[in-house]
Amino acid sequence: MSRLLHTGQVIIDLVMALETLPRSGGDELAKSASFHAAGGFNTMAAAQRNGLNTLYLGRHGRGQFGDIARLALQAEGIKVIQPIDPDKDTGLCVALTEANAERTFISCIGAEGVLSNEDLATVHVEPDDYLYISGYSLLHPGKAKSLLSWLTGLARSVHVTFDPGPLLQDIDPALISTLLPRLHLWTSNRSEALGFTASTTIADALLTLKSRLPDNCLVVVRDGPQGCWINNAQGPQLIAGFNVDAIDSNGAGDAHTGVMIAALSTGHTAPDAAQRANAAAAIAVTRWGPATAPNASEIDCFIQSACSAAHKQD
Repeated sequence: MSRLLHTGQVIIDLVMALETLPRSGGDELAKSASFHAAGGFNTMAAAQRNGLNTLYLGRHGRGQFGDIARLALQAEGIKVIQPIDPDKDTGLCVALTEANAERTFISCIGAEGVLSNEDLATVHVEPDDYLYISGYSLLHPGKAKSLLSWLTGLARSVHVTFDPGPLLQDIDPALISTLLPRLHLWTSNRSEALGFTASTTIADALLTLKSRLPDNCLVVVRDGPQGCWINNAQGPQLIAGFNVDAIDSNGAGDAHTGVMIAALSTGHTAPDAAQRANAAAAIAVTRWGPATAPNASEIDCFIQSACSAAHKQD
C-alpha cells in the first residue's frame, strides 16, 4: 500500500487573529492567540485524514515546541522517523490573520532546518511510495544537497511531488534543475507559477511549466476561489472551485496539496483529484487555524451538497 513520505518541515504556528496589521513601530490588539503544529504538518494531516498512510522524515527538536509537534503528529497517526534532536527546539512561525482572511508569516527555523545523509539513510522507501518535497527545504544549506542526493538515488517509480512555496525565487537554480526531471506532480499557487516562469498569464505559465517538466508530470496551479488549473497529457483545464465565506486562508494550499496526493494515490483521475482538493481547500478556509483540512467523508458530503445545489439552480 502506498505511503506519503514527507521531507518538509513541521514547525509551530503562533496564530493570531487581528483586524489589520499594525504599521511599522505600531501595535495592534489581537482577537485571539494560540499555538498549533503547522508547516509540513498541514499537508501531512490532510493526506492522513484522506486515507494515505503518512510518515514524517524531518527532524524535530527538544523543547516545548518539539513537544507540541510530536503530540500533534501522534494524534493524527503520522509516524515520526527521526529521533529527537537534542541540541535544538522545533522552529516557530508567527501567523497573523487579518479580518479579510489574508495572512502574514514571520518564521524562525529550528531543528527541522537540517536533514543529513545519515538521517536519510535510515529511511526505507517502497517503489509505490509518494514523496513530498517542499521549496523551503531547498533553502536550508543543512538539508538541500543531502535531500536531493538521496532523491536521485531512489527508484523512478517513487512518485515525487514538489510544492515550491513563496520563496521559490531564492532557491539555487542548480537545485531546481536537479529536482525538476524527477517530478510527477508540481503544485503551486498562481503567483508562484507566474514568478517561476516569468509569465504574465496563467496560460503561458502552464505551458512553460509543462515544457520544463517530464512528460508524465501533472501540473497543478491553485487559483484561489476560482479553483485550480491542471495540465497533463490532455492539456490545460480549469477545475472550478466552490463558493464559501472564507475566514482564514492559513493552510488552505496545504490542504489542497495533501488531498490531491491522497486522491491520486487511490486511483482518482487528475480532474477528480483536483475537484476533491478544491473542496478540501474551500472547507479549510471556513475554519480557523492552519491544519484545518477535512477528512474524506466531509469532502464527499461537501461535493454532493454543492452538486445538488447546482442542479436545483438549473
